[in-house]
Parts: sequence; C-alpha cells; structure tokens
Amino acid sequence: MNSKFKIIALFFILNYTVSAQKVKNLNGTQVAFLSDVHLQDLFGGFSDSDYKGILNPKTGEYALVRTMSSQLHSTRIFNENYFAFIAALEDIAKRKIKYVALPGDYTDDGQPIHVRGLARILEQYTKKYGIEFFITTGNHDPVGPFAQESGKEDFLGKEGKSQPIYSKDGMYKPNLNIEQPVIVTADIAKMGYLGITDQLQNFGFHPNKKYKFWATPFSNYSSENYSFEKALESAKLTNRVYEVAAGYEVPDVSYVVEPIDGLWLMAIDGNVYIPKKNASTEKDSKNYNEASTGYNNVLSNKKHLIKWVETISAEAKKQGKTLIAFSHFPMIDFNDDASAEIKELLGPNKWQLNRVPVEEVAQVFADAGLKIHFGGHMHINDTGVRTSAKGNTLVNIQTPSLAAYIPAYKLLTLKKDNIVDIQTITIDNVPRYDELFDLYKMEYQFLQSQNMQDIWNIDILKTKNYHDFTDFHLKELVRLRFLKDDWPSAFKDFILNVSAKDLLVLANIQSDKDFDFILKNKEQFQKEWNEAEAKSEKILTQNNFKKDNFNWTGYDLLVDFYRFRSADELALADVGTQRAKEYKVLSNLFLEDSKADLSKDNPLQKQMKLFLIIFNKFMHEVPADHFSVDLKNGEIKSLK
Repeated sequence: MNSKFKIIALFFILNYTVSAQKVKNLNGTQVAFLSDVHLQDLFGGFSDSDYKGILNPKTGEYALVRTMSSQLHSTRIFNENYFAFIAALEDIAKRKIKYVALPGDYTDDGQPIHVRGLARILEQYTKKYGIEFFITTGNHDPVGPFAQESGKEDFLGKEGKSQPIYSKDGMYKPNLNIEQPVIVTADIAKMGYLGITDQLQNFGFHPNKKYKFWATPFSNYSSENYSFEKALESAKLTNRVYEVAAGYEVPDVSYVVEPIDGLWLMAIDGNVYIPKKNASTEKDSKNYNEASTGYNNVLSNKKHLIKWVETISAEAKKQGKTLIAFSHFPMIDFNDDASAEIKELLGPNKWQLNRVPVEEVAQVFADAGLKIHFGGHMHINDTGVRTSAKGNTLVNIQTPSLAAYIPAYKLLTLKKDNIVDIQTITIDNVPRYDELFDLYKMEYQFLQSQNMQDIWNIDILKTKNYHDFTDFHLKELVRLRFLKDDWPSAFKDFILNVSAKDLLVLANIQSDKDFDFILKNKEQFQKEWNEAEAKSEKILTQNNFKKDNFNWTGYDLLVDFYRFRSADELALADVGTQRAKEYKVLSNLFLEDSKADLSKDNPLQKQMKLFLIIFNKFMHEVPADHFSVDLKNGEIKSLK
C-alpha cells in the first residue's frame, strides 16, 4: 500500500477508535432532570430579622411555612416540596447518578433566603456524593432581570392567622383581624440575575476547572482553543448581556458545559424580558414584562440564541459530542396537540395558551441542530415530537414538578448508537412530608372560627404518602380554583350534575335538543330515553362492563381529565385501567361522527365533544413514562 494511503488509513482508524472510545465511555452515563422544584427554605434564617417562623408543636422547631389555603389555590405546593426535593436527591444519590440538571424555577421567587437554602442543599450533595449540578434560569428565578422589592402575605403565623412578610416597610397593610403585623426583611426581596448567578455560580453558571469545556453565547473561543482562564473572563455578567430592545440591555446566562469527555450539556436561558410601553431605561425590573411566555419571544427578541444553538450543535456534531439541551420553557406544544380544541372550548385566554410555543419554535431549533430538549415550566409530564420541513427532528421532554401532581423527575441514560433511555422516576414516598400537618390543623380551626367560605378540605391531612398528597392537592385545585376559572358556566353546571349512566344514555339518544334541556325535562323524552338506555345496556354487556361499576360522576371525569393532563400515562395508576376503558368507550360513542362539522351541534353537545377530543389526546399520545429516543432520527419507542 502507498505510504500516503497508509497514513490516511491510519488517521481514519485512529479517529474511529477515539470516537468509539468516547461512545463506549458515555454508554451508561446518566443525567437527572429536576424541574420546577420551587424550593422554599422551610428552615432558613433571615439575616436581618429575629423572626424565625412559626413554632411546630410536632418537632419543637420553628419553620417558615405558607398557609395550606394558599397552596391549595396555587398550581404548586409551597411547603412539602422541600421534603420532596430532599427525597429526590436521596434517590439520585442511591442510584449513583453524578449529573443533575435543574431546568429553572428551583426557588419560590428567587428570594435570598431560598437561594441560600438551595445553594446549601446542593453543596451538601456535591460534597457527600460527588454530584455535579447544572442550573438554568426560570421565570421565577429571576422574576425580573434586576432585583426588586417584594413579599408575600400568605405565610402561616401565630393563632392560625396569615403572616405577611415583605422586604420593605409600607408595602402591605394587614387586616389584623385575620393577619399578624408585617415582618420586614430584605431576604424576601426578589433577586435579579446578578445576585442569583453569584450565589449559585458553582452549579454551572460559572466554569469549573474540572470541566473539559465551558462557554456562553458571547464567548470568543471554541472548544479547540479553550482555557479555564478564558472561560472565567467570559463568565462575568458584564460579558453576558444583549439588547432585548433598543436601549434595554439585559443578561443572558446561557452556557454549554462538558462535564465528562463527549457529553455537552446546553443550558439555555429562555427568559425574555421585553420592556413595557413607555418604560424608562433605568435598570428596574418593573419596566419589563414577565418572561413566562417563553420561546415565542426568543424568536422575536433573543435571536442570538438561535445562532448560538446552531453553532454549538454543528461543533458537537463535528467533534462527535452528544449534545443534550435543557431550559425552563417547552419548545413544542405541551397540550398533546389539543391546543386548538382547548382554545375553541375555553377561549384564547384560558389554560395558559399564551405559553404554548408556536410551531416555528420547534422548526427553528430542530433546524439549528437540536435533537433532544428537556423543559419544565408547565408542571406536567409530556413528550412532544416535531420534524421540520428540512427533515430534522426535535424531541421535547416535559419534566414534571416535584411541587405538583405528579411529583417526578426525568432520568436520561446514554446508550450505544445514539440511543437515549428516558425514565420518569416518581417520588411517591417522602419522609417527613406530614411534618407540618399540626400547623395546618391550627390554620383550619382559625378559618372555621372566622366562618370563612370555601375552606380547604381537611381530609388532605389524612393522606398516607406524598403521591396521595399531591393528588389531593390537584383535586382541591379543581374544586377551589379551576372550576371557577376555567370552564364555561353552562358546561360546568352540566358536568357537575351528570352521572356516568346519564352520559352513556345521552351519547345514544336521538334528539335535536340540548343535553341540559333533555336532563331537566326527561318526562318529555321518555321514549327516546328508554330506547337509549336499552342501547346503553347492550354496550355495557358487549364491553364486559359491570353496570354497578359504571357509577362515576361528571366531577370524577373532570378530575381525571386534569390528572391525565398533568401526568400523562402515569395517571393510569390513579384513574385505573378499567375506568380509562370506560372513558374510551364513551368517547367513541360521542365522537363516532366527530368528522362532521361540530358547529351543527347544540352548544352542550359541541362542548362535550370538544372536551372528549381533548381528553383522548391527553390519554393517547406519545410515550411519556419509560421510552427510548434515537438521536439520529428522533424515533421514540415505549419501553414499558
């Protein structure tokens, strides 16, 4: 063989060997994703106040606790998630996982006391187990680009009253009949980028000498001429700013890191703080809109991120690196492609439809080279897939929150041949989750003494584990908030007063009258009702359904609707496979003519069909529990 060709052949062999070695080394490497932890440091202390919180008679210790009433009206739990976070970290340590990513909203609202608490916990697990943490920003941390005064009026105080805590005197005037006097501490203000990244710099925001590579969208070096000194200079916040709009300069703390040879983790800062109309150019967070919309605003006001993703993706491909991206915001419709029906049923301003990324987001980032992305923000378990017109596929994995139903984290395991294994690890049993229950009893008794309306259901304090606690939290959210806020009044009245057997009959009845009219005037439709009831009996028999078991209510259906929306296929553990089959049969009956124009239906018939179309999409979409993703083509396979 010609010596020139020998050299070339040797070069390719060596290249292949190095690449193969990298793949071999990464095989089995695991990364855990814990999103929307919303940590409130229950046992943290204020640096400028003697206030310790409320004394817990169960433990004899003070705790900084929010009221049960406030957390049962919120889409997130405020208190028990502290213990769930510890339980998740213990589970991760037991599995010997060394890399953990936190895709934003890791604190309550970026307050100093909670940021310090988070740093302390992460440092403990780094020191004890050698875990490396990588954080990106969420819309709760920071809430705005710069620090701002703030506070909450819903902490739990003495006698079961609410305890307002604010960062500045005069921000809140309490009602002393039901609230304690205001506590003032700077530690409850909302930190901006500077404070948060300084406090948490050891968790990805700044380079570490152990990293093989670390860079930002503003770095002027590549992995080939990388040095720690260059990275240190690049990490300064003054070197990580961009103009979000003319005259408004804000930080962007995106970064890419190589913690182990061959693995690149891309932490994208998806926060876009667009200035309000007529805002001054001062560095005041009140001049900016919140960042909760996510990637839709990246397309218009943070375009440099797209170019950066494209550059890093190309470099990763060239060097044979495995690139895994994560950020706070989803890149693909998280409603199982039911957003159009949700908009038609509930209206454009409900169910956070403004947070649904437009289709262009997935197309742009798929074509920029991303193969897989882990998001959070929505507190739901979901998997989305999009293939662009150019044939590039992006898989978006929605990480559940530990502070909501269903509490879980995602575990990625790298396999051979560009295959990744994704597991959803539920945190069902949490030590100490009931530690605060005696305090809640005191709160409940005070609310009763004040003859408060719509008091939360004290039976939540009878739950036996954290899974059941979050499930109860969801049911109370439905009762206390979602029923009032989400649904058209006619549909709500109908669904709350209808039984499973009624729905089965209505699905079979032949009448041009609206459902509510039929139910209220059954005697006028006795013949039609009897005929439909006979059909219903046959359907139950054909499907081996026991008549006595087909006894759920419209309210049960609504709760299960929210369960599937939040937990995807994991909701089956609480709904039950039998009831899920019953829902499917009922849906088929209502939707057998769903290809017809729904506008021809009466209002309630149309709303019921839209509801069931959405429900079916929630139940029967892409795998979201345990599955594999082929990074070469985006193919997803269930591993259950």
